Amino acid sequence: MPLERNLVERSERYNAQEIEEKWLARWQQDPALYAAEPDSTKAKYYVLEMLPYPSGALHMGHVRNYAIGDALARYMWMNGYNVLHPMGWDSFGLPAENAAISNQTPPRQWTLRNIGNMKAQMTRLGFAYDWSREVTTCLPDYYRWNQWFFLKLLERGLAYRKKSKVNWCPKCATVLANEQVVNGCCWRHEDTAVQLRELEQWFLRITHYADELLRGLDRLPGWPEKVRIMQRNWIGRSQGTLVDFRLDHPAGEVISVFTTRVDTIFGATSLQLAPQHPITEKLSASQPGLRVKVDELVKQQKQAREKGDIGDIEKHGVNTGHFATNPYNGERIPIWVANYILMDYGTGAIMSVPAHDERDYEFAKKYDIETRRVIAPIEEEKGADAPGSELPFTTLEGRLVNSGEFSGLTCQQAITDMSAFAERRGFGKATVTYRLKDWGISRQRYWGTPIPIVYCEQDGVVALPESDLPVILPEHVEITLTGGSPLTMVPEFLNTRCPKCGGLARRETDTMDTFVDSSWYFYRYTDARNDHMPFDPRSVEYWFPIDQYIGGVEHAILHLIYSRFWTKFMRDLGLIKNDEPADRLFTQGMIIKAGAKMSKSLGNVVAPDDMIAQFGGDSTRMYTLFATSPDRELDWQDEGVAGIYRFLGKTYRFVARHAQPENPAWKKPVPEGLSAEARGLQRKLHQTIQRVSDDFSGRWHFNTSIAAIMELVNSLYAVENKPVPLPLLAEIQRVLALLLAPFAPCLAHELWEMLGETQSLLKAPWPHFDPELAREEEIEIPVQVNGKLRSKIVVSAGAAEEFIFEKALADEKIQHFTQGMQIVKKIYTGRLVSIVAR
Repeated sequence: MPLERNLVERSERYNAQEIEEKWLARWQQDPALYAAEPDSTKAKYYVLEMLPYPSGALHMGHVRNYAIGDALARYMWMNGYNVLHPMGWDSFGLPAENAAISNQTPPRQWTLRNIGNMKAQMTRLGFAYDWSREVTTCLPDYYRWNQWFFLKLLERGLAYRKKSKVNWCPKCATVLANEQVVNGCCWRHEDTAVQLRELEQWFLRITHYADELLRGLDRLPGWPEKVRIMQRNWIGRSQGTLVDFRLDHPAGEVISVFTTRVDTIFGATSLQLAPQHPITEKLSASQPGLRVKVDELVKQQKQAREKGDIGDIEKHGVNTGHFATNPYNGERIPIWVANYILMDYGTGAIMSVPAHDERDYEFAKKYDIETRRVIAPIEEEKGADAPGSELPFTTLEGRLVNSGEFSGLTCQQAITDMSAFAERRGFGKATVTYRLKDWGISRQRYWGTPIPIVYCEQDGVVALPESDLPVILPEHVEITLTGGSPLTMVPEFLNTRCPKCGGLARRETDTMDTFVDSSWYFYRYTDARNDHMPFDPRSVEYWFPIDQYIGGVEHAILHLIYSRFWTKFMRDLGLIKNDEPADRLFTQGMIIKAGAKMSKSLGNVVAPDDMIAQFGGDSTRMYTLFATSPDRELDWQDEGVAGIYRFLGKTYRFVARHAQPENPAWKKPVPEGLSAEARGLQRKLHQTIQRVSDDFSGRWHFNTSIAAIMELVNSLYAVENKPVPLPLLAEIQRVLALLLAPFAPCLAHELWEMLGETQSLLKAPWPHFDPELAREEEIEIPVQVNGKLRSKIVVSAGAAEEFIFEKALADEKIQHFTQGMQIVKKIYTGRLVSIVAR
């Protein structure tokens, strides 16, 4: 007999808005619903999505990111874990100052209003956050600890002040860290070229941890390889020799050069300086003609940075007319200034060895500079005309020639001996350099953490005592984005007393880089209301490291390097014990539309609110997981959301028709001896549980998980008019609600209630599959003859190999293609039979 319909009168129309409003209202009544359990004996699981900047509204990239984390959090709750799933706001930053100008709205008011809007959107989408742990970085209860950490860094010599050339964005009217300069432009304003200015700045000594930051990458197998490569390249460790050349000038200044190939130094035929090198500045100050040419080189560098191809810049240079002395052989070599030498790499000066460096060779050819060979291939020792003598010769597989007492040494041995020679003679030493520079945190902005420093005429630079924290950011400030920090125009903030001598003092008016805020926020989540310390170390010890961190790959260098540095510093303070913030990192793909990144200027932005109003929150979030695997770029299609909506409606209708919890047979065990149709449905159920569970446990291909659930629903409809025992039907519908819970929580809860379940679905046990019940009873196997597919056979699952060969050779089509031929080989791979016949 066909499936019995339920006897309860219930609408079969899927009203997403009504269902979602019902469940969201119910969840709102339980503030502790998503709270982690204190003092739990369960295994912990800390899942975290990167906190957003409160710009005013979520975009689809946010929705995708949070849908991934929310699905994982719900899955782990259902698997019995004590889950920490918090959310907060990275709420300091320049956009609030821009809004203050354009909207005449104070930054604090604008920011907190935006937080309210975005929090409401998150709630409407059903994201399961523990809001009792909410962190807002622009509030004093958070940024006081930024100031506390700064004082601790200062105590340990890891924060310091110096005058330096800094990256300046004219649009932001503030300093940028090296990591915030992308292809020569501001990371926020991709069309604005960054300028160099000299300012007194505060720095954090991130280079103190450079080696550990590099080594630690090998202990992060749960991080994407592309992120680890990006960090390795940014840290940029180079092992070599520092050599001092002396300027042939009355003052006799030293020009320090870092080289990884000191073995080639006898082949140095010029010294080349960056246009911004202090010696360049000094030499060109007294030579107006040289100054003009150097300015042109600076302009060329700037243009190359703007185009993003500084590494491929067309090489130009100018001879200064001055010389420097090579300390190894006493030779005077000309000093050039070249546009391809960068001040922020190495020392800003190189020795040019055209015979053994491709870039130097190209430059020497262009300007007719001598090329002198000092390394010969080992197999070439019999003569300079032997094979392999072409220049430039750049490998380490050689021996020194024309190199004085070092001639005859292999390159590697020469590097060791020549570095030691330089150190004995006092003109150099073996050393390690890094591309990574100390982190400049000073910003000439208002909306950021005040730096807890005062400047006293008597005592100079004075750190505030911890008892004076927090230094509160004043609220009523005129913001112009010109003339430096707006805080200089607030006398009640600026003027203060020195805590050391009591005399008049001036507060530091720079504020901290907002990446300070996001470097440690995830630790605060573990103890967000602590007003005595940043967090209780015991809470961190329980929850850390983060089990799964989720965010965009664009944060690979900035946020993720800074947060790793901050973790190591806090460990050395004794606050924490872990070396890294997160065990596993997942970087989701970008959402695009019509082949382009969503942008207001392109008019292709899709607002989540519009999709929710039309299709509901479940459909909107579920589509972001279904359209493609989460690590890949997603090309948005509104029709895709409509398709998910139709599927959810189809699921709802089936349960509305067939849920019969009032029937006495509803909760009975599934009987033995199922019909073929019923057994096939049972098999599909257990296969679906396996596929979805496997996706959560490994590859995170939620698109295939959702596709498997869709197949299960189609299988239910396929037997709607066929006899299926009610206990089996009840089991399948209960499992269907469980499987949907991570992806479409409102509908899943509605189905769960319709099925008569009273236990909370949030923490209902995740279903387990039975391998025996999931196993196919018959399988279809393709058969090839001489590499071409000729037929398919159906055999019992687990059939013996010989039986499979017999059935394949007995197949009518296979006999046709092997008639009159000898079978020379038979192969069965477990999925395919391959026959070779001659």
